[in-house]
Amino acid sequence: MDYSFNVRQRLEQREHQILSPYAAFSDLSIGRAVIEEPCDIRTIWQLDRDRILHCKAFRRLKHKTQVFLSPEGDHYRTRLTHTLEVAQIARTIAKALLLNEELAEAIALGHDLGHTPFGHAGERALNRICPGGFQHHLQSIRVVEILEKHGKGLNLTEEVRDGIRNHQTEGNPSTLEGKIVRLCDKIAYINHDIDDAIRAQIIKEEEIPREFTDILGHSLGERLDTLTHDIIENSDNRGDITMTPAIESAMRSLRGYMFESVYTNKKAKSQEEQAERLLEQLFLYYEKHLDYLPEEYRLRMEQLSEPPYRVVCDYIAGMTDNYAVSKFKELMIPSAWSVY
Repeated sequence: MDYSFNVRQRLEQREHQILSPYAAFSDLSIGRAVIEEPCDIRTIWQLDRDRILHCKAFRRLKHKTQVFLSPEGDHYRTRLTHTLEVAQIARTIAKALLLNEELAEAIALGHDLGHTPFGHAGERALNRICPGGFQHHLQSIRVVEILEKHGKGLNLTEEVRDGIRNHQTEGNPSTLEGKIVRLCDKIAYINHDIDDAIRAQIIKEEEIPREFTDILGHSLGERLDTLTHDIIENSDNRGDITMTPAIESAMRSLRGYMFESVYTNKKAKSQEEQAERLLEQLFLYYEKHLDYLPEEYRLRMEQLSEPPYRVVCDYIAGMTDNYAVSKFKELMIPSAWSVY
């Protein structure tokens, strides 16, 4: 028997030997929409993770806003660094609970692939102007099922797509690994957004209400440690991913504080209205000038009979911040002209 074929089999067998009975096992996956020959050296969720890492949408995340639009400084989070932080926390928790670390990682790496340029400002703009609305978690599913690889999609497993689809607050993932990512997304963005807001001098650590920090911790590291330990201790061998009510309540209240102090702060969000108008203008322009869309998008309208507004929305949602600004300048702002 081919030695390399045994690698995947051994990995699958090892999962059954060491993982919790509540874990998702890669050899018991529901599978893919299009059946494929299994990889000889990687489990099914290792392969999903690698497909996400190598896709174009993942690379574009490094130039998409997390919270602060065009900040001056190299240390503010982007959508990519947020994604990596979610994956790191999710892997830590999954490993401690003897759940499937590779499935958790794949979901985490793919959960924001459909996010717009300019963060939630971009999402609000597309939600207003696109018929049927826009939600980034559903767009992430479109990315992996339709948009990547020139319309072929990544053909990810059902478990990974389920975790991506249900990572938002009201979601209900079908696997414990998906539930871990759902919580880790909140843990990551609340805490790293605090860190960025302090760096931007929007808030100070000592201004955060003591009723939250006395429970969760008085620094980024302390809060991450508290939340991670709490999930592990409350979820170990219990068939669910839960938190202590007092700590969960403090985390929710801290999130509320961030909405009041940072997410709606005039200084931090001073350019969001301009960003929203920019995307709305791009949307209206491309709807009237479909021939300006890249060829692969025009072909989708012809070959898949997708409505123009949907294709325009896909194109704009996939843009990076800088590319959106560049296209706006190219299409909307007259350039200098000379005969010389």
